[in-house]
Amino acid sequence: MASQSTPHRVAVIALDGAYAFELGIPSRVFGNALNGRGEALYDVVVCTVDGRPVRTDSGFTVAAEHGPEALDTADTVVITPTRSFDRGMAGEELPEPVAAALRRIRPGTRIVSFCNASYVLAAVGLLDGRPATTHWHVARDFQRTFPRIKVDADVLFVDDGDVLTAAGVAAGIDLCLHVVRRDHGAAVANHVARVCVVPPWRDGGQAQYIERPVPEPTLATTAATRAWALERLQEPLPLGELAAHARMSLRTFTRRFQEEVGMPPGRWLTAQRIELARQLLESSDLPVDVVAHRSGFGTGNSLRQHMRAVLGVSPVAYRRTFTAAS
Repeated sequence: MASQSTPHRVAVIALDGAYAFELGIPSRVFGNALNGRGEALYDVVVCTVDGRPVRTDSGFTVAAEHGPEALDTADTVVITPTRSFDRGMAGEELPEPVAAALRRIRPGTRIVSFCNASYVLAAVGLLDGRPATTHWHVARDFQRTFPRIKVDADVLFVDDGDVLTAAGVAAGIDLCLHVVRRDHGAAVANHVARVCVVPPWRDGGQAQYIERPVPEPTLATTAATRAWALERLQEPLPLGELAAHARMSLRTFTRRFQEEVGMPPGRWLTAQRIELARQLLESSDLPVDVVAHRSGFGTGNSLRQHMRAVLGVSPVAYRRTFTAAS
């Protein structure tokens, strides 16, 4: 976590052929993250690999204020996508200016990629043997080109500690909000989301956006049941009860839920309960057992197990971290 007196430095790499939308995401999200005194928590700079302007996909050229030297002092490096990888990557080697710029990144620096910029991380071996995602449109080629990577094409992003990868386009926003949440807690991330007019957490993964036949408009959806469940997270909410609320059979409900959200109902419920527990731990001094009950985990032991599995920390450690930060 960054010191309050020294903002966490984020260097954003703009490659030639950059997608302008994704290039602006880090500055927009991290730039709106403030501490309780209104001070910036991140210092965001944009750079190119050789200090020269780069073309974008939107008919204009970007003249970044920094060259590759900005990577020397970065705490987090974000690599944004480029049209160059729209159809995959020819071979496994990067152009030398790109490879040389990446060699300037200090050991231990957190590295993030959006969309097809995952090819850059893969080409230098940073994803070997690790889980990662990319835009669903190039996921098959990505896995075929780099078979050592554990590609998950269904999720919006993958957090593997010091290396994080996002799926396509707007998933970069989801990942940046996740990073803010990881660094400074849900309250700061939620504030950033409100300023950016986006949801602080999106249901499901990119599986719900993959091209599929459009269902008949007369078919029921699970949206109303998801909204109903979010108001009752403290209750058991077994699968049968959810299906009954949606007026579907268990089989139909499970299939429809997976199609719409990109994950099974049980996994979705756990994610929503973890998020509620995080908010309660940050914003209240309720005992862990009470937080567990209100978030639907029932017991403190159950909450501890789930938080360790998902976040890698216990409820007490999580509260201590973000109480100190605030």
